[in-house]
Amino acid sequence: MRVRRGAVRLLVVFMLTWAVAGVQRAAAEKGAWLFAYFHEPANQGVYFALSRDGLHYTPLNDDQPWIKPEVAGEIMRDAFLTRGPDHRFHLVWTWGWHVNAMGYASSPDLVAWSAHKRIAIMAPFPETNNMWAPEIYYDKARAKWLVIWASAAKEAKDRHRLWSSFTADFSDFTKPEIFFDPGYTVIDQTIFAEKGKPFRLIFKQQTKDPLTYQERVATGPTLEGPWSAISEPINEPWSEGPSAIKLGGRYVVFYDHYRGDHIRYEAVATRDWKHWVDMTEATGLPKGAKHGSFLWVTEAEAQRLLARHDRPSTTPAQ
Repeated sequence: MRVRRGAVRLLVVFMLTWAVAGVQRAAAEKGAWLFAYFHEPANQGVYFALSRDGLHYTPLNDDQPWIKPEVAGEIMRDAFLTRGPDHRFHLVWTWGWHVNAMGYASSPDLVAWSAHKRIAIMAPFPETNNMWAPEIYYDKARAKWLVIWASAAKEAKDRHRLWSSFTADFSDFTKPEIFFDPGYTVIDQTIFAEKGKPFRLIFKQQTKDPLTYQERVATGPTLEGPWSAISEPINEPWSEGPSAIKLGGRYVVFYDHYRGDHIRYEAVATRDWKHWVDMTEATGLPKGAKHGSFLWVTEAEAQRLLARHDRPSTTPAQ
């Protein structure tokens, strides 16, 4: 039986529309991606944005800060948000440019947050110049949190290495140790973990000559490494603050491209951690968003987030 081309085209369009609608319904039933980030000069607080497809994000709370600084002199840069085995949400951030401490707060529901804690993990090393971009990962075997960050000494401010410490309660911490030192300056680390597969340490190589302010990926058998097989740069210079998520069969690394003629959030993707493609034009993140992190939330949590609309603040930023 013959079928006219116009009818076939309409059928194909219908089927594609139905398939896309089905994916959107499934996403709505399962939840959404939450993006936590900041705006310069980082004294306004942490902002949230939500996405149904993992690529396009809409600011929450009418583009107002979700969590504001509480202590004089506190900034909130490089927000890292995660969910713990205690079902609480845990947030850490860079407290200041030249301090030996990080910020920490927790929440049962992403709405009500505990008082901000200034945690001076690097106090055992008084020569420390800074503590930047902390991230936390729960280690089931140890029943403790692994905290990782970048620090440099006051007499060598440009020689950052990655450090680590363990804690069970965010009150007591083990003495910090070097976590990763490939022989050149590194900052802005993040770890991507997937059951049954190697761990991926994504970090910024911050070398001035030759200029390699770019992200690389190292591979390790455990959350603590050891890290090896360091890749070539996966993106362009003047990039930092990587964070990775998996969408279908692709691993997407978002990052903050902070200089040049296109200052914006960008993204690259891979299926094998070896071959990378730029997919920035297929993404949409809040204008002016800076170094943040991504977390999957349930639909109930997404709806609770969407319901918040604070009154516009009349109090000037710090």
